[in-house]
Amino acid sequence: MKSISIKLSLTEDIKDLVRITSKYPYDIDLKSGRYIVDGKSILGIFSLNLNEPIEVEVHSDNCDDLLSELQQFVK
Repeated sequence: MKSISIKLSLTEDIKDLVRITSKYPYDIDLKSGRYIVDGKSILGIFSLNLNEPIEVEVHSDNCDDLLSELQQFVK
């Protein structure tokens, strides 16, 4: 499992994140505080506190391609 911290500022960022994560077969969780949602669920992401950094956990060790695409959200 690998993880990174990201920041989602705009609605467009959330749409792009879901578009990116949906291309990959791995399970992807987003954590904000005590809440965990599916990283492929746009409604789940909107339920998080987007004013705080979000931890992305990818349940795969071979996910460097996904992590490189997510670098645009790292702040």
